[in-house]
This record gives sequence, structure tokens and C-alpha cells, in this order.
Amino acid sequence: MSDLRIGIREAGPIALAGRVLREPSVQLLASQVLTGAVAMAANILMVRSLSPANRGEVALLLQVVYLATQLLLLGTERSFVAAYHNVSPAPAVRAYARLLAVPCLLFLAGAVIWQLAAPARLTPGPLIVAMLAWFALIEATSLATRSIAIAVGRVRDFLVARVVEALLLFTMLVALYAGHASHPEWWFLAYLIAGATPTVVYLVIWLRLPVVADAGPVRPEQNRQVRREGLALFPAALSNMAMLRVDRLVIPALASTAALGHYTSVATMTELLAWPIRAYADSRLGRWRASHNDGALRAAPIIAAAAVYVLVVVPLVAGGLYLLIEPLFGHEYADAKVIVLPLVAAAGLYAVSRISLGLLIAKGHGGLVSAAEIAGFVVSFAAYLLLIPRLGILGAAYGSLAGYGACLVFAMAASRIVGRR
Repeated sequence: MSDLRIGIREAGPIALAGRVLREPSVQLLASQVLTGAVAMAANILMVRSLSPANRGEVALLLQVVYLATQLLLLGTERSFVAAYHNVSPAPAVRAYARLLAVPCLLFLAGAVIWQLAAPARLTPGPLIVAMLAWFALIEATSLATRSIAIAVGRVRDFLVARVVEALLLFTMLVALYAGHASHPEWWFLAYLIAGATPTVVYLVIWLRLPVVADAGPVRPEQNRQVRREGLALFPAALSNMAMLRVDRLVIPALASTAALGHYTSVATMTELLAWPIRAYADSRLGRWRASHNDGALRAAPIIAAAAVYVLVVVPLVAGGLYLLIEPLFGHEYADAKVIVLPLVAAAGLYAVSRISLGLLIAKGHGGLVSAAEIAGFVVSFAAYLLLIPRLGILGAAYGSLAGYGACLVFAMAASRIVGRR
């Protein structure tokens, strides 16, 4: 974060704004915000066009794809950035293609076997299975391009690709809405086409780029290192997904769907607090790994800067959200005010934990990262089961606070132990 402050006194406002906009973490954040905005618009269009059952079918298909994507990547997203810092685009694309080759072939074979051998009541049909399989491959490739873009210093390309994807998806969804499309397959196909088009185009462009003169070499042992560290981080990816989403499954079971509506109205907004820190950590993994290898990585100032960000932003977000809940959502959501403070505090702890875990990844301790994420998930899930029946959505908010806090405490303790070695 400190490099964003370099030259502030010397540079004018326009030059400074240009420097900030060229910052990889800012571009990653912009792509994430854009994806979130399109997802909200897509939800509105589908709700107005599809029956609840068909809308649920699209949501289920997307969740299956996102889970399959994690299985295909096997935790290599962040380990690739750490290992392939400052390399040329074409060698990086070929290196990641080798990482994905075997998992993708096994996944496609599994999809074919499932369609042929599974009972009819357990398979949605060959068309849906084929769409699921190909969309999972596209989504995994898209996330791989994010890691490649960070590693090779072409995050702007990734942002442009996501802009194109968002425009294509929004255009197709509006067309489906205008055409009164009621079959979920058409809506799911829109996601597949929109994701595939810019991803394939930029992969072709990157493969045709010449090797950069001062780029780092690509060695055969790097992929083995990425795979080894990725497998160590794979439990972290699954646990983080569970830690962030299991509350949405537990609340309806232990409270009610109305309680879930109140909870998600606040939780969806408080999650935004951690996005800038997470984007910053992802964009710096390669630099931190290089600094660590040179013995120059200083973790304390980085963590302190993230903590300052949280201490400044959390009170502002909590106060603003508390005041805006009723004007934004209506008087029926007034009861949600009680969860604002614990959820904002939880988001702050989660944000700092992204920095601590990123530093552990840079130091090559993926196993400790997975242990921290698993600890956070276990604590949060236990707290949900204990507190939600007694406190409702406030119990869910406290459960999130406990889980994210446990993850951060574990990460900080692990960092101190590693630092003493």
C-alpha cells in the first residue's frame, strides 16, 4: 500500500489519479465490483422472467459450476502468482495449461461416465451435463487468466476481458428478458457464452505476444512447486468458500427464510469492506515471494497498514449502514440494524486475515493457510449451531465474527511462529 503514496507530493491530481487507476489491486477490485453489479442485475432480470423453481435451477447449476471450478484449479490460483512472478505472458499461459490439463481431462471423463452410468433420476440430461462441464472449464480458465494477468503484469487485460464479459452477459440477459425466455437452459447458456468469448480471445492474444526481454525464466520445477503448494492451499479454498457461505444455509434451517432475507440485506453490503484488501493481497503475492526469497520481506508494516485501513473504515461503514438501512430497504428491515456492527467488525477481521494469509503463502506455508481457514470455518459453524436458535440473525452475525476472528488469530499466531524460525 505504501507504494501508492510514492510521488503524491510531486505529482499533480491527474497524474496521481492515473497512477492509482494503473495499480493492479485497483483494477482487480474494479473487475470484482463490476462482476457483483452484473450479478445483481442478472438476479433481478431472472426473478422477473423465471418461475421460482426455474430460477432456483439456474442458481443450482451456477453453484455446481463454482464448486467444480475449485476442484479443477486444486488451489493453484494463488500459488501460481507466487511462483511465476514477472514472467512473459505466452510461457505463463502454457505453464498454466499444463497444470489444468490432467484435472480437466479427468473432469470431462467423469462427466461422460456420470451421464452414461447414473440413474435417470440423478442426471439432468446430456445437454445440461455438457453445459455444466464446458462452463466449469471456462470458469476455471477465466480464474486462471486472473492469476496469469497478475503474474505477468497485465491486469488491465484481465479487467478489459471482464468488462467485455459483463457487457455480453447483460446484453444477452436483457434480450432473454425482452423475449420472455422461460427455460433456464437459455439463461445458463448466456453465462457460458459471455464467459468463454473474452477469455478465449485474450488467451490467443497472450500466446502471440513476444517474450519480454527482461522477464524471468520459466523452469520445469516451477509447475511442480505450484502444484505442491496448490494442493496445500486446496483445503483453504474450500474452507474459505464454506466459511463465507454456510451461514446462508444454516439460517433458513434454524430460523426462517425471512430471517435470511434480513441477514443477507446487511451481509451482502458489509462483505464489500474486505474486497480492496483481498485484491491488494492477491496482486502482491509475487512481489512478496520475491522479497521473501531475497530476505527483504517485512510483514509487520503491511499488516499494520491493513489494520489502519480497517480501524478507519469500519466505524464509517457501520455508522453509515446503520443510518441507511431503513431508507434503502424499507421499515420492514429495521430489525436488521442489530447485526450491522458485528458483521462490519467481522468483515474487518476477515480483511486483515487476507493479508496475513497472503504473507504466509508468499513464505511457502500453504498448509498453515489451510489450517487457518479450516479453523475459521469450524468455529463459525459451531457458533451458528449454538447461537442462531437462541439469538436468530444476531447469533449468525456473532458466529461470523467468531469464525473470521479465529481465522485471523490462527494466521497471526502462525506468522509469529514462522517468523521465529
